[in-house]
Amino acid sequence: MIEKGKKILRVPYLKAGERVALVSPAYWVPGEAIIQAAEVLRSWGLQPVIGPHTTSLNVDAYSGTADERAADLLWALEDDTIKAIFCSRGGYGSMHLLNRIPLEIFQKHPKWLIGHGDITMLLYVVATTGTLCIHGPMGIQIANQQEPAITITHNLLMGIIPQYIVPCNPYNRCGHAEGILVGGNLSSYAVISGSRFQLPENQDFILFIEEVEESLHTIDRLFYMLRLQNSFERVKGVIFGGFNSIRYDLQFGSVEQMLLTHLHDLDIPVCCGFPVGSNSCIPLIEGAPCSLTVTSENSVLTFNIEGTQQTYHIENTETMLLK
Repeated sequence: MIEKGKKILRVPYLKAGERVALVSPAYWVPGEAIIQAAEVLRSWGLQPVIGPHTTSLNVDAYSGTADERAADLLWALEDDTIKAIFCSRGGYGSMHLLNRIPLEIFQKHPKWLIGHGDITMLLYVVATTGTLCIHGPMGIQIANQQEPAITITHNLLMGIIPQYIVPCNPYNRCGHAEGILVGGNLSSYAVISGSRFQLPENQDFILFIEEVEESLHTIDRLFYMLRLQNSFERVKGVIFGGFNSIRYDLQFGSVEQMLLTHLHDLDIPVCCGFPVGSNSCIPLIEGAPCSLTVTSENSVLTFNIEGTQQTYHIENTETMLLK
């Protein structure tokens, strides 16, 4: 847990020629995808290196055993010549690493960790140490050069900080909020946020969530889990991202309509339809202080960290990404 009053740890931006790692903390990825991702990173002027077990296959699911996956992540963290770590994909398996990675290592070797989906667990742990990280495209999306996420991620890693303006959504609730941005895949976040890994008790935050291939019943239960946590009292704003391939086993018109019933007693802004999730993974800086402004015209998300700011008007995208 971060000590009260602890400052956010700045993570250095990248420079041309620096080394970056590709590792697989969760599900297995075909070697061809890793090679393609490395080629794209090389076109950015970076030097990609691949974790020893990145393409290993364990029990026909994971990219190596839990110990092997943890060893790859530790290798990439401890090597100070490696300046950023790209996760190859999510799926499931990040939970296996949580008791195998010492928390202090994220502060001792600050560098960008990038991923989404099941990687949400690792990102949240990083954020609780006061270190910035990126909820963004992984190796498999980089290999396919999914836009606009890839370009924005490249720019972010070089110090160009995005400010997002997204269209108005009929389910939005207007208002302004400030806090540390945390969240990600609901199935992953709901498990880790109620564990021993916690943000400082005096820290307000803005929560964003997305989900894919779950039922309304499951989403309802998971969000109730979040509301029951004492930390939810410090949520000052909510961002609902993409909810894709959802099974409608309850009679609601949309996931947003159902989830808004959980927030009826809170006077906080809610941004719906933010293009992050399984159909779009524009990068969000987890652990960063940010502000969310929701009006009748649009929603604006601003990251209040050092760097050159660039505004992006983002529409929903139909690009399909893997969880």
